[in-house]
Formats: sequence, structure tokens, C-alpha cells
Amino acid sequence: MNFWNRHNVFVTGATGLLGSWMTEELLQRGANVTCLVRDWVPESRLVNSGSINRVNVVRGELESYDTLARALNEYEIDSVFHLGAQTIVGTALRAPLSTFEANIRGTWNLMEACRVNSKLVQRVIVASSDKAYGEQEQLPYTEDEALNSKYPYDVSKSCSEFIALSYFHTYQTPVAITRCGNLYGGGDLNFNRLIPGTIRSVLRDEAPIIRSDGKFIRDYFFVRDAVDAYLTLAEHLPDAQFNGEAFNFSTETPVSVLELVDQILKLTGNTHLTPKVLNEASREIPKQYLSCEKAKRMLDWQSKFSLDEGLRETIDWYQRRFDREPR
Repeated sequence: MNFWNRHNVFVTGATGLLGSWMTEELLQRGANVTCLVRDWVPESRLVNSGSINRVNVVRGELESYDTLARALNEYEIDSVFHLGAQTIVGTALRAPLSTFEANIRGTWNLMEACRVNSKLVQRVIVASSDKAYGEQEQLPYTEDEALNSKYPYDVSKSCSEFIALSYFHTYQTPVAITRCGNLYGGGDLNFNRLIPGTIRSVLRDEAPIIRSDGKFIRDYFFVRDAVDAYLTLAEHLPDAQFNGEAFNFSTETPVSVLELVDQILKLTGNTHLTPKVLNEASREIPKQYLSCEKAKRMLDWQSKFSLDEGLRETIDWYQRRFDREPR
């Protein structure tokens, strides 16, 4: 039987990259989905695909506890995917207070709403990030590492984890944490991110821009793999073995920024373009990548898409989008 059929699911950040794909997959699996929507984004995948017409839309912010508590109660939510956050590192550096409000206050508001509605809520997945680990001597990151974040976005994700887990340890709220690398895929409209920005540039036959020196090493995680990982973990809750646990999810194929841009140039047939390396990035961690041994062992999960396969699908999505634009 399909696990998600007729489950009442609440998704925060539903108009974002992961939220849009997650909502579409839940609908396909027969779930009754309620989405928290702060800003109306006409170009969001959720809106463009028409999926927003098949969900309950709650207009409001994570910073509003009353909105969250009402939504969980009135729509009788049993499963929560907390994907909503201010996710752009550069934005967090420019505006730490609004980042802390959304990412930290937003998490405690949602966890308290889940506690108050504990007779309804059976599982809560909280999206963290590999950034929460901070800079570590040992790589790849494992879940045993203590969180060592320093910069605003990274700290906001660490705090959200501690808050969520405090609700598990204190109130037995059935929650689990996901830590992923840099998500990418069709539908990401934040063109200041490396992958969508590079794809847009090369499809316009322009040199891609690299903010750093190009040597930063990261995990890049295809959004369809991320959806599969989140759903797999959620389906194991509220089993005691998984409650209060954090899981890394990754393809375990870290690459440098320059290597990634070079791969996009090859896949698009634009190897004549030379990236512009600005070397302006600061307050970022040079090397970050994850071990997924725990997810493989406990969840029998591993990624289905190689970096090459994920990039090909992503490039195709942007090509179709740009082909529709007026010239």
C-alpha cells in the first residue's frame, strides 16, 4: 500500500525548490497537502505546474505561532515537513536578524504548534544543512560530529536542530533531522546560486561567474533524491529507533566549484566559455561533504541520481524555461 495515501501533510517552504517537488510527489502519492505560503511567487514550480490548485494554502509566516497552530489543528495534520527557511548564505550575511527570525523563531513556533497538537502530529521532519557542522578537521562529516557553526546561516540551522531535538527529548515530539549538501534541480529561481546561475549564463552564451576562488569543495544534491530521502525518513517515524535522530543525505561525490562549472560547460556544449573567477567569497567553509553510511545502514537509502544525471535533467528544465521567454 502507498504509505502517504490520505495522510494530512503540512509543508512549510512549499513554493521553494524542495518544497515544490515535495508537494508534487506527496500529491501524486495521494496525500492531502496543506502548504504554508509567505510570498506569492508566480514563477515558482508549485504555481506554474498548477499543483498549488490541489493543496490547501495557508497564507502566513513561520514567525506567526498562531498561524501555525491553527493550520495544524484545523487541517488535522499528522505529518510535517519543515522546509521553510531563509536559505541563501549571502542574504544571511547581509541580514542576520531576518534570517534568525525565520530560521530560529520559525522553528520554535512550529515545534510548539506540534507539541500543542501532539494528539494529531505523528512525524516531523526538520530540514537542516551540512552547514550546521561548521568547519571540521575530519571529512566527510558524520552524524557523530559536534555542530561547530560560526556564520549566521550556519548558526541558524544549528539552532533549529537544537530546538527541534529539545522538543523530542522533553516532550517526546516525534522529530528527525535531515542534513544535505547544496540542493539543485529544475525550479530553483535563485540565480545567485552556483548551478542555476551557471546554467543561465551558459545557455545565454555568457561566461559563468564564480564568486569564490573556485576551489571550495561541496556536495551537490539533486532535488529528486532529496524528496526520496525525506519521504523515506518520514515513513520510519514515529519508530523509536529514528525519533530524535539526524541523518546525512548526499550522493557522496564532492566536487570543487571549478569542476562543477566545467561539467556544466561540457554538458551544454559550451566549452569555449571561460569562467570569470571573482575570488570575492568570504566567511564560507572551504570544504564540506557528507558521509551517508548511517542512512544506508538504518534506512537502506542511497541516491538514485549521479551528479551527471541530475545536471542533465536540470539543464533540460532551464532550457525549456528560457525557450519560453520572449526574445
